[in-house]
Amino acid sequence: MNTTSVFITGVGGQGTILASELLSEVAMLAGFDVKKSEVHGMAQRGGSVVSAVRFGDEVHSPLLTPGEADVLLAFEPLEALRTLHYAKPEGKIIVNSRPIMPATVASGAAEYPENIFDKIRKAVPDVLVIDGLKLAKEAGTSRAVNVVLLGALSNFLPFSDEIWKKAMENRVPQKFLEANIKAFNLGKEQTKDV
Repeated sequence: MNTTSVFITGVGGQGTILASELLSEVAMLAGFDVKKSEVHGMAQRGGSVVSAVRFGDEVHSPLLTPGEADVLLAFEPLEALRTLHYAKPEGKIIVNSRPIMPATVASGAAEYPENIFDKIRKAVPDVLVIDGLKLAKEAGTSRAVNVVLLGALSNFLPFSDEIWKKAMENRVPQKFLEANIKAFNLGKEQTKDV
């Protein structure tokens, strides 16, 4: 198998790191060589958080160069636009539809860009926009947007639902496990026919 590269982006508090840990665990449980890198930035203050997960028969580096990600998984639209250059033009983008206003926008010092999804589609046509917050709330916790999007992503990766569940059992605290499994399944339903 060639190396598959997934670039995950969001803002602090959205579970970007947990998502990369879950994806890495799934790939390891499936028997692949896995490399992961992450940048926290100003995560505690709502700043950008990015992570790259690469898996295959043999992976030499966790780092991605622009245009190398097979999938860009974005938990926030502006973060998708900001990191768009990492996606292959023929790649796939899965993005949460709900914006989180950066401090500069909330303070009035800047404006949130308009037509973000049009701009993204212009560079990478294969874009799936999912209301992750709505589905996470339906699963019982607004904090599971990351797992909703992992569920959406799962339809495009070579891993069984059993491996995903095992990874969640290994990484998600027991008291949140049921809601996270439900969130994953709701996300999966969103892309099963795509």
